[in-house]
Amino acid sequence: MMNAVHDLPLLVARDEGFFRDEGLDVEILKTPGSGQHASDHRALRDDIFKRTLEASYEDGQCDQFRMCEWGIMKRAVESNVEAGHRPAKIVALGSAMSSFAIVCDPKSNIYEPEQLKNVPIGVSPFNGSHFTMLKMMEGFVKREEIKWGNAGTHRERLDALRAGKVKAVSLQEPWISVAEKQGCRILIESHSTRSEAAGDELDGPTLAKMFRAEARAAAAINKNPEKYAHYLLEEAGGLIDTKDLKLSRLLNAPPVPYTRERFNDNYQWTLAWGLVPPGATYENTVDNRAWQ
Repeated sequence: MMNAVHDLPLLVARDEGFFRDEGLDVEILKTPGSGQHASDHRALRDDIFKRTLEASYEDGQCDQFRMCEWGIMKRAVESNVEAGHRPAKIVALGSAMSSFAIVCDPKSNIYEPEQLKNVPIGVSPFNGSHFTMLKMMEGFVKREEIKWGNAGTHRERLDALRAGKVKAVSLQEPWISVAEKQGCRILIESHSTRSEAAGDELDGPTLAKMFRAEARAAAAINKNPEKYAHYLLEEAGGLIDTKDLKLSRLLNAPPVPYTRERFNDNYQWTLAWGLVPPGATYENTVDNRAWQ
């Protein structure tokens, strides 16, 4: 796992004993993401397969991982159509619905997404902040008018925004709430779904047990998000407390099969942006074996 907002059902399923109730002994391998207060740049390497989480999977240290839907699409597609990688399949539309927002400094006099036409937006490339920003912005300006740049980790992005080095950044929770506390302006925000990926070594019945536990965790979080807010607050490094965190942004849902229609829509979208190579099919990228 990388960041709590992406993996909250996983953490809750472990700590509430939901995995144990399914007869599973799940070890969660924590890797540096871009959302921890003290994050470095290991999750921002240009070669995605050398980033810490992806490298851990490539090296066989873990058998299952999750990211934003388009991040998983990119990694699953490239691992199956390009040589030299450990293949990973999309095995579910995941449980966490991460919240992202495009944020600006009020001093910039930017009030709406249209004002970001041809203005670089700070992201971390090929991660959720990048993909979700594209999805949000293309509803307001032409694709060729959407610009972005690598602005580092979430903390670094927010620091760059407040220093006037960039006019807008894409952030996930808890950094949206940190930005709000610091007086920044939210222009637009959206939830984006996680997807789950796994290697062939992890069989369908085991995945089904994992997803049942995560579904219980999603329900528990939705019922009482404040109980689990501490996982996100820890990543903010003391910059906010519970009263500052907008709990309605913590939205989770049970894992479900990844449908052919969903694959076609999202593969064609990432392909049109030049984010994935051609040659992928539903059959060589998706495996809903948890429901078979």
